Amino acid sequence: MPRFQSKKLEKEVVLRDPVHEYIHIEDKVILDVLKTKEFQRMRRIKQLGPISYVFPGATHTRFEHNLGVYELTRRICNIFDKKYRSQSPGDGLWNPDNRLLVECAGLLHDVGHGPYSHTFEHLFGTNHEKLGQKIITDPNTEINHALKQVAPNFPELVASVIAKTYPDPQVVKMISSQADADRMDYLERDAYFTGVTYGEFDLSQILREIRPFSGGICFTSDGMHAVEDYIVARYQMYQQVYFHRVGRSMEVILRHLLKRAKLVYKEGQLEVTPSLAKFLDDNWTLDDYLKLDDGVMESNFSMWTNSADPILADLSVRYLYRKPFASVKINKETQNLLPKLRNLIKQAGFDPEYYTDTNSAFDEPYDAYKPTGKNANSQIEIMQDDGNLIELSQLSPLIRALNGTMQGDERFFFPKIMLSNDDEPQIFDPLYQEFQKYVKNGELRYIRRPKKTEK
Repeated sequence: MPRFQSKKLEKEVVLRDPVHEYIHIEDKVILDVLKTKEFQRMRRIKQLGPISYVFPGATHTRFEHNLGVYELTRRICNIFDKKYRSQSPGDGLWNPDNRLLVECAGLLHDVGHGPYSHTFEHLFGTNHEKLGQKIITDPNTEINHALKQVAPNFPELVASVIAKTYPDPQVVKMISSQADADRMDYLERDAYFTGVTYGEFDLSQILREIRPFSGGICFTSDGMHAVEDYIVARYQMYQQVYFHRVGRSMEVILRHLLKRAKLVYKEGQLEVTPSLAKFLDDNWTLDDYLKLDDGVMESNFSMWTNSADPILADLSVRYLYRKPFASVKINKETQNLLPKLRNLIKQAGFDPEYYTDTNSAFDEPYDAYKPTGKNANSQIEIMQDDGNLIELSQLSPLIRALNGTMQGDERFFFPKIMLSNDDEPQIFDPLYQEFQKYVKNGELRYIRRPKKTEK
């Protein structure tokens, strides 16, 4: 008998999904978790946040992403049960006792995300992974009650998988590694809803060639090119979608908007909903966090468009009605120009603290595959016919070419009016013209002064 067993549903529940076609639910605990208010809350948290300002279809939520990760986890468990079930202790094969545990972890891996997750975390000191574990283990949540129907300690074990402390690396790496169910789902799902093809890869071939080993998850040699395809798809999605300059601009505006709101609130001049007020007071509970979603935040932004504080009102309008900042690429040399440009922007009537910023797309935590070196991620192993494991970039010239390269750019963001070329004379035209001398082909440049000639 499996270590953890859930009552089976009398009739399997099948959900239609545009990415995986069908999501199959056979265990009562999965359906019970799905129905909880904490899980349903994720319907109101967009997966890609401000990216929908660039790709209008990208309004999908963390709700369907978590379901997709569950479905891929379920399929991998089916493959392992059929082809790689452990025959004796220590043989490095799959222990079917872990099936329900990893499926629940896949379903709940992102349950701690809040609205505009990474921006919100930076400003209010939250951590979605720790909050997710708290939601699972807190005895007052519906998710905790549902999981305890399996076993009294089951919530803690599910949380340990998400925290990467569960002792079986096969279970942890199925949902948290360089080639896991989480990444496979979000690449295909984000590509589908953004309408691009960059994130598409041969998922069926990857699932055919995935297999367990004593240290985690690997792929057979026949699957190497499918894994290459996956890595390249991931690289392209980051360059073309996740790092899109307009999406990053809207993130900058959002960050400055919330920063300004904190300041105005401390001065006692901000109208705000009670749930967000708890965070501005730095006196919030888990229940307060669970009341936040995209709709709550946008309701506050809407109120703030009428704020007496002109900066807060303007930033709220810019965010709600898609009025992004302009941006130019910068490098180590042209960074020295930024104080001068910020001064020109200040003279044009904009507070540089809120209307300028730099943003780097280098070395993101989910960047292109990095098996070695600074900020290295876990390796992808390819199992040879004799059972030996070789790290992917040692076999693939394509991945080796990507490994260790610096991908992305650093940009300077500022009000778009600084690039204005209106025919009608404007009071700040001399400032705009001076600013524009330093911009060429979307990059900052030094002005090369002509050398003085001797008479």
